[in-house]
Amino acid sequence: MSSIGYASSNGSNKKTMRWLVGVALVMLGLSFAAVPLYDVFCRVTGFAGTPQVAEDNVKGVIEREMAVRFDANVEPGVPLRVVPARVETNPIGQISTIVYQATNLTDEPLRTVASFNVTPDSTGAYFNKIECFCFTEQVIPPNGTVEMPVTYFVDPDLDENSELRTIRQITLSYTFHDS
Repeated sequence: MSSIGYASSNGSNKKTMRWLVGVALVMLGLSFAAVPLYDVFCRVTGFAGTPQVAEDNVKGVIEREMAVRFDANVEPGVPLRVVPARVETNPIGQISTIVYQATNLTDEPLRTVASFNVTPDSTGAYFNKIECFCFTEQVIPPNGTVEMPVTYFVDPDLDENSELRTIRQITLSYTFHDS
C-alpha cells in the first residue's frame, strides 16, 4: 500500500512541477512583452506624455495659441552638448519645424539616440510629431555639430478638453543617451 501511495505522490509531484515550470515560462514571456506592450499603450493613448505620430494635420488651425518649450538633457558621461530650439508660440494646429543642434565634444565619432516625453503628461495625446530624430541613432562626426529637425503640431482637439483649458505651454523634452 505504501508503494501505491508513493507512486500516486510521485505523479502528483511531476504534475505540480510541470505546472510551476509553465507558470515561470509564462511570467518570463510576459516580462519580455511588457516593454513593447507598454510602449504601444503609451503611443495609442498619449499616456505618460507620449506624443502621437502623424503625417499631417487634417483638423485645421484654431485661434487659441499654445507655447511649446523645447528641452534637452544629456545622460551623464556622454560628451555631447545639445542646444534646443527657442520657445515657439503658434495657433493650435499650425505645423511647425524647429531644430535642435548637437555638438560632439570629442575627437571620435559619437553615436547617440534620444528618447522624449511631453509635459504636462495630459497633453501627450494632443502633441503630434510628423518628423523626429527620436529613437533613431545619430552619428555625430568628431568635434562636429549636426542639426536635428522636429516637425510637429498640437491637435486642435486639445481645446475641447475642459481639463486643459488653462494649459498655455507644453514642453517637449529629449534625453540623449550613448548608443
